[in-house]
Amino acid sequence: MTITASRQLRAGLIGAGIQASLTPAMHMAEGREQGLTYRYDLLDLAEMQAKPDQLQSLLAFAEDENFAGLNITHPCKQAVIPYLDTLTPDAAALGAVNTVVLRNGRREGHNTDWWGFAESFKRGLPDVELGRAVQLGAGGAGAATAYAALRLGVENLTVFDMDQSRAEDLATKLQPLFPDAVLAAGHDLAQALRDANGLIHATPTGMDKYPGLPLPAELLHKDLWVAEIVYFPIETALLAEARRRGCRVLDGGGMATYQAVGAFGLFTGKPADAERMRRHFLSLTR
Repeated sequence: MTITASRQLRAGLIGAGIQASLTPAMHMAEGREQGLTYRYDLLDLAEMQAKPDQLQSLLAFAEDENFAGLNITHPCKQAVIPYLDTLTPDAAALGAVNTVVLRNGRREGHNTDWWGFAESFKRGLPDVELGRAVQLGAGGAGAATAYAALRLGVENLTVFDMDQSRAEDLATKLQPLFPDAVLAAGHDLAQALRDANGLIHATPTGMDKYPGLPLPAELLHKDLWVAEIVYFPIETALLAEARRRGCRVLDGGGMATYQAVGAFGLFTGKPADAERMRRHFLSLTR
């Protein structure tokens, strides 16, 4: 599918509390650079006083309005799946969708989150030790970061979540895809971090509306690398504390940028200029 400059392209983002999202600005700026008339709307469940079980109606609205596609964020990445016609292998493996392409009357579920995290990690932490990692969060974003970490070569991944069964389900789901790796739901965070090379943070803690640290600060040590998914603010409390303790860190901006690069290509049929989108993203966070 190729979008010509004579046709308005319309896309959107579904999630809760997303008014501060930088995704619309990134998409529309790249569209302008490529000669597209590009409108990108926020479909904010909080603003609309809607719930995830109303996703079917929102998808139908987008189809009626000729949207090319939708990005999906918290808390809808898993809830949207029953309303889709097809899933890519990655999305099916993860059980999470962050991009829906609306094409020829069908709803195609994709996951560009894992690729976005992997690209960011390769560029931002290119030579770190990948033997043992701990991840906080086993939701939709956590599924993507865990998958990416294992694709990058993490050999032993321990997942923690406030809902223990969710961490167990993620480890069980991913283990067959990475038979040479060791995956487990964690029980003792302090012990796991003492033995770990790195920490992946994949919960909303640290966002402006969920301030604070996702773990006791004293569990961080200088031999850890710390990779964050939260990007608003770009310097979360976790990153600030990790830097203070001598850790190498990766902010969430790279994942936000590169997942948008992937979604832009799916919506428009045109490859995005990844470095240009990254520069624009950084200009928005200053």
